[in-house]
Amino acid sequence: MTYEETLDYLFAKLPMYQRIGKSAFKKDLTNILLLCDALGNPQNSFKTIHVAGTNGKGSTSHILSAIYQNNGYNVGLYTSPHLVDFRERIKLNGKKCSKEFVISFTESIAHLIEEIQPSFFEITVAMAFSYYAQQKVDLAIIETGLGGRLDSTNIITPLASIITSIGLDHKDMLGDTLELIAGEKAGIIKENTPVVTGNIAPSPLAVIHQKATEMNAPVHRYTDREYQTDLKGQHQQWNIGCAMKCVSLLQPHFPTDEAKNEEALHTIGKLSSFEGRWQELASEPLVICDVGHNEEGIKLIAEEINKLNLNAYFVFGFVSDKDLDSIIPLLPQAQSIALVKPNVIRGMNANDAQHAFQRHGVLTSAYSNLQEALETTYDHILKSGSVTDSLLFIGGSNFLVADLLLLKQQSKLPWKK
Repeated sequence: MTYEETLDYLFAKLPMYQRIGKSAFKKDLTNILLLCDALGNPQNSFKTIHVAGTNGKGSTSHILSAIYQNNGYNVGLYTSPHLVDFRERIKLNGKKCSKEFVISFTESIAHLIEEIQPSFFEITVAMAFSYYAQQKVDLAIIETGLGGRLDSTNIITPLASIITSIGLDHKDMLGDTLELIAGEKAGIIKENTPVVTGNIAPSPLAVIHQKATEMNAPVHRYTDREYQTDLKGQHQQWNIGCAMKCVSLLQPHFPTDEAKNEEALHTIGKLSSFEGRWQELASEPLVICDVGHNEEGIKLIAEEINKLNLNAYFVFGFVSDKDLDSIIPLLPQAQSIALVKPNVIRGMNANDAQHAFQRHGVLTSAYSNLQEALETTYDHILKSGSVTDSLLFIGGSNFLVADLLLLKQQSKLPWKK
């Protein structure tokens, strides 16, 4: 098979949460245990750090990867979902795994796919574990998918666990209160293994502490200080604080140099190929995208937008299971809001999103595709006469940002950097 044929096979054959939603979510670890056992349990051949959280887990994982890379370690980084290329999920020292590996791994386990009937996520986790074992990584940073307790990544025994934040997201699968969601995230806590917690409210934090007590796992709060970094947004300070506390705890296992750590914090994007988090795409007007898509994420984005004190123009796209009634009131005032359906099966029709905004008395425009929405909004900004005082923000879902970055890759964006 070619690489494209391999991806077509995986996408078509395996249920994928990002595409079809809840029905792809497997509520136990049976499949991943069977897969990894058949593969020789590759996850047991390297050291790991496990990262969970409603928001911030992807950023924290990339920060850790950059720090350990810059200190000379051979570092694996598993994250999800991908934005443009499937191989973004499985990185080694900031570089995507090879297409050849994806092809050969898929071909080698075709019989297991037929026998076990795993989900797409279960296969990608097994693929990552196999790759890191093959590449003899010193350390792998493993980000959870949904939750933690029943997440396919939760068969590792990490040196440390991190829970970055607790917010209301995926309520139909993880619970409809912060405390229930905290219980699911706390499922990654292992016996006698340190836990680092981020900026978490007292009630869900108490749930995490209770689980940690049961597991005899010491709990450490994130390091609360200001860091110089190339990552934008105040919320990234909490994520860096989580990463730095973890790095401090693991000095006996993986010693690092303070100067190299600080250097890494200035080059996280370059070292770990990190995209989609408060990413600046142009300066005049300022164009920014962010994958934040739940209440907590939208609140943080709104805070950053309000700090800029610019005329804001939005292009949004959401998935169909998103509770817009809880998100719309959080959005800052905007000159215009363009709505578009992300290019994914779960994407919310732009007209349906428009009706939700209408319920809140907010005027919007619906477009048939992202490029049209971008070109029209950008033209409005140019004609406004206040280009240097304007912000164009694109977000609402990982998938809209993925569509945007694909247009960027194809040089189809209406602005120049």
